Amino acid sequence: MEIRVLQYFMAVAKHENITKAAEELHLTQPTLSRQLTDLEEELGVQLLVRGKRKTQLTEAGLMFKTRAQEILSLTEKTKEQFAKLDELVAGDIYIGAGETEAMACLAKVLAPLRRSYPHIRFHLVSGNEDLIYDYLQKGLLDFGLVCRADAPRMYVFRRIPHDDVWGLMMRADNPLAAKEVLTRADLVEEPLILSEQAMKRHELDHYFGSAAEKIEVAGTYNLLYNTIFFIEAGIGSALCFKGMADAVGTSRGWFSGRWSQSCARRIMWSGAEIRSSPAPAVSSWRLWTRFFLIMPNTYY
Repeated sequence: MEIRVLQYFMAVAKHENITKAAEELHLTQPTLSRQLTDLEEELGVQLLVRGKRKTQLTEAGLMFKTRAQEILSLTEKTKEQFAKLDELVAGDIYIGAGETEAMACLAKVLAPLRRSYPHIRFHLVSGNEDLIYDYLQKGLLDFGLVCRADAPRMYVFRRIPHDDVWGLMMRADNPLAAKEVLTRADLVEEPLILSEQAMKRHELDHYFGSAAEKIEVAGTYNLLYNTIFFIEAGIGSALCFKGMADAVGTSRGWFSGRWSQSCARRIMWSGAEIRSSPAPAVSSWRLWTRFFLIMPNTYY
């Protein structure tokens, strides 16, 4: 769904006539009709009742009109706030995250921001979530990319349109490599190298339930890359996010089976300013993030 399509819909809602709306928008009537039909198909509901002289909104159309007004208002407010930035937007933005493909979503937000403000520099800090929270509290990070939803109220969250799926990184000669999807029963029989963070929080009980006591823990890791040498030596297989397992292990001919567990990603920052006023670069990205991440289709 694009912003211009919302504008098309609002023009029709205003005029209650597709032909008049098309004239205002400098479009042909068939082009506008096709755009509206595509919008209804995308949403899966009928928004308009098309008559010979008048086009009326359905109940769903009235609801969508309210949402479209909110989105267009936010769009204009975002543009105005950027236009009113009198000072040079420059500085350093520190982002903390573990190893996750969700970073690709952030990159799509960061790229246009830096094109607009080339004096901004980004610094990526890798670590587990305990480190991310600690650094956020100390003011060493501006933003953190995390996997869990439970956090103090002082933090502001925005959902990232990406879920990490758990997988098992193992040698190609592992019998489990023949299975497309792994089960808890499969993992009970496998020596596992687990995230240090998961061990600290006793998340084995959450993942495996009553079978947690039967899990053989061969070791733990903080970040994944060095773990590949332990896997290669036959010490165990690493339970990790499948996307990262694919990225790290493919070049070595390894296999990463998918497990039926996933993790929703969120970007977070402190709601209480550590400084009296955040750096222009940080303020700009917060504004950018609020706009783009709540409407992911605008940049995909």
